[in-house]
Amino acid sequence: MYRTKTCGELRINNVGESVTLAGWVQRVRKMGGMTFVDLRDRYGITQLVFNEETNADLCAQANKLGREYVVQVVGTVGERYSKNDKMPTGDIEITVTALTVLNASDVPPFTIEENTDGGDELRMKYRYLDLRREVVRRNLELRHKFCLAVRHFLDEKGFLEIETPVLVGSTPEGARDFIVPSRMNPGQFYALPQSPQTLKQLLMVAGMDRYFQIVKCFRDEDLRADRQPEFTQIDCEMSFVEQDDIINTFEEMAKYLFKEVRGYDLGDAPFLRLPWHEAMRRFGSDKPDMRFGMEFIEVMDVLKGTGEFGVFNEAAYIGAIVAEGCAAYTRKQLDELTNFVKSPQIGAKGLVYARVDEQGNVKSSVDKFYAPEVMQRLKEFTGAKPGDLILMISGPDAMKARKQLCELRLEMGSRLGLRDKNKFALLWVVDFPMFEWSEEEGRLMAMHHPFTSPKPCDIPKLDTDPASVLADAYDMVCNGVEVGGGSIRIHDAELQAKIFKTLGFTPERAKEQFGFLMNAFKYGAPPHGGLAYGLDRWVSLFAGLDSIRDCIAFPKNNSGRDVMLDAPSFVDQKQLDELMLDIVKE
Repeated sequence: MYRTKTCGELRINNVGESVTLAGWVQRVRKMGGMTFVDLRDRYGITQLVFNEETNADLCAQANKLGREYVVQVVGTVGERYSKNDKMPTGDIEITVTALTVLNASDVPPFTIEENTDGGDELRMKYRYLDLRREVVRRNLELRHKFCLAVRHFLDEKGFLEIETPVLVGSTPEGARDFIVPSRMNPGQFYALPQSPQTLKQLLMVAGMDRYFQIVKCFRDEDLRADRQPEFTQIDCEMSFVEQDDIINTFEEMAKYLFKEVRGYDLGDAPFLRLPWHEAMRRFGSDKPDMRFGMEFIEVMDVLKGTGEFGVFNEAAYIGAIVAEGCAAYTRKQLDELTNFVKSPQIGAKGLVYARVDEQGNVKSSVDKFYAPEVMQRLKEFTGAKPGDLILMISGPDAMKARKQLCELRLEMGSRLGLRDKNKFALLWVVDFPMFEWSEEEGRLMAMHHPFTSPKPCDIPKLDTDPASVLADAYDMVCNGVEVGGGSIRIHDAELQAKIFKTLGFTPERAKEQFGFLMNAFKYGAPPHGGLAYGLDRWVSLFAGLDSIRDCIAFPKNNSGRDVMLDAPSFVDQKQLDELMLDIVKE
């Protein structure tokens, strides 16, 4: 056999044993007549010892080893003279009696260590080497443990794991689809699923009652730290439930996962439930980071029309946050914040500040436009104390200004160390608007998806004031990240048809796109609802990562490319001919 032990399991109680190990050479160190080799596998690192005095040929062979050579050794476990308390095997070493090179290696393009010298693109190109690094491997082990815990919890709750198709029909709402041409049906296309939404609803019609799936989903959208073109959902659906049933089930699941996988106790108290409109008013976000305060304070009554500052006098919204203890910020620091909010990604026109000194006096960047008593009123209205800094953003569009102030709040939270990755704050955002206006489409769009049920009390408004209708929808948020979301679904064909009409669908188009679902509703569809967790986001939060890429085995880069496989790529003309496709060059 290639090995009798792994490189991570030997301890002091194994001293004297004869063992066979196999793995990769991490490093080689020659010290006088001794050569030390660190041998690594998935389980850890073990130090090997070669002594020139006892076996010169074997030592010479060891001196020829290079990084990442795959080797097998036979030897005896001995107590290490210079122990290393930073590694589990640091009390022992192997005195080698036989060495076999199983495979030589070229010099790797970067060091296979925790603090590597390889940049992102280089490590993505050689991802199979990057995965040898312990820090990356730990993320995949955490992901594995997380999936096991998910399956255990849902199985105990009576959920069935059921697979749904990957080749489906294209959906007209939401992000862009990835489409797949059909050779056997020329001119027609499959789509890769953005989620198994309609399929899991059909499973409820089929009487499966409780379904889940750890499923790949695909969205052709611009990428960022928490997005990939393909990602993994924990997709769940339940029959004969109301919103509270689903929230209670998956709140319990979140607490179980934190305790089982992360060793973090969220306590017994129910999560906060925050209505969407309140979340936007208080934090400018439907996924607020609740690890810290710094809530918005609307100061329109204090500053609009009470001075000669035209920007505020013409604003539809003036919002403030109070940064405790930051009155001593330098001009350079304030300029950095101003440039931050004026960046293209945020788009604010500027930033106004007011310092409260230790005597309680207020010094503002717009002092010349306001009487001192107005600034004092600002201090009292915001609750700012001596030593605090008031930061203000305004604009003609209240929603846009709130979102800009949200980014400033998060930036200040980071600067003040208030966003501790080892602290977790979870909540539900509920009572979302059913629809949102799309300037691009010139019509109302579903804020979640067109299968979300309106609040029962709001159904009559669909005919008179659809923009005011609230959805029976809910998102779970953790540390400012939406980790899951769902809704009670429509199970009535007539109501579903009315929603499609509100969204601008003709009856013909609704039937063409979703006739299969509406027909199914005619055969006794139960009340049902569900939720989908973002597996990648959960694992990245548990691991304390800034990007979901680091917990995915083979991720895409920011351009949606797999630089290791060089995908996407061109296909040859024969394949295009078989699919009856032409490439039109611009």
